[in-house]
Amino acid sequence: MRLEADGFADLPMGQGVMRLHLLRPAVAGQFPAILLYSEIYQVTAPIRRTAAFLAGHGFLVGVPEVYHEYEPPGTVLAYDTEGTARGNTLKFEKPVPSYDADCRAALDYLRDHPASTGDLGAFGICLGGHLAFRAALQPDVKATACFYATDLHTHSLGAGGADGSLDRAGEIKGALLMVFGRQDPHVPPEGRVMIRERLEAASVDFEWHEVNAAHAFMRDEGPRHDPELARFGYDCALRLFRSRLR
Repeated sequence: MRLEADGFADLPMGQGVMRLHLLRPAVAGQFPAILLYSEIYQVTAPIRRTAAFLAGHGFLVGVPEVYHEYEPPGTVLAYDTEGTARGNTLKFEKPVPSYDADCRAALDYLRDHPASTGDLGAFGICLGGHLAFRAALQPDVKATACFYATDLHTHSLGAGGADGSLDRAGEIKGALLMVFGRQDPHVPPEGRVMIRERLEAASVDFEWHEVNAAHAFMRDEGPRHDPELARFGYDCALRLFRSRLR
C-alpha cells in the first residue's frame, strides 16, 4: 500500500512540545492507529522504516520524540558511544509520570485524528518496548507488541528506579505480544522468567516468543540485525493488530 507521510504534530505538554511523527496509507479512509515507541535514539532511520512498514499495512502510525523535555524537536541520537550514553542517561532521568502523560497525549491525538477509526494499538522496541508495555496499561489500547522491552524486570525505568510497570500487569485489558532475543544481555533468562510469570499470574492475554537473537535484532542497521527473525516479529505483530484492531 502506498504511504503518505503526514509530517508531524507538535503536541503542547507541560514542558514545551512533544513532536509526534505521522505516517499513514496514501488512500482515503480511516485506519486503526498505532503508537510506535522508538529505542533510546528517538526517530532514527530504522524507526522511520518500521513506521513506514506498519503504515503500509493499513495503519495510522504516530512516533513520539520521547526526550522532548531535554532535546530540541527533531533531535536524533546517533548509534554510537556518545548517542548511547545520552539516550541511557535520559531514559533514567525522565520521570515515569512524564512518560505516561506523553503516552496519553499521543493516544488522544491518534484516536481523534481524521484518518483514525479510534482503535488504538502500541508497538515498541527496546526502551520503546517498555513504554509500549506502559501504553498497554491504558484501558483503550486493544493490542500491544513489545520487542525486547528493557528494564521491566529491574523496575528501573525513569527517575527514582521504581517504575511499577510489571506490578501493574493486571491492568492490561488488551492483547499483548512479547518477543525477546535469547542472547540479549539486557533481559537475561531470569528476567524473562520473572516477566512471564508475572503475566501468567495476572491472567494477561499474551503471546510469548524467545528467539535466538541478540539485542536490537529488529534494527535494520548494524551487525545484530537478523532479517529473518525481524520478519517473524513483524508478522506476529501484524497478525495481532489485524485481529484486534479491525
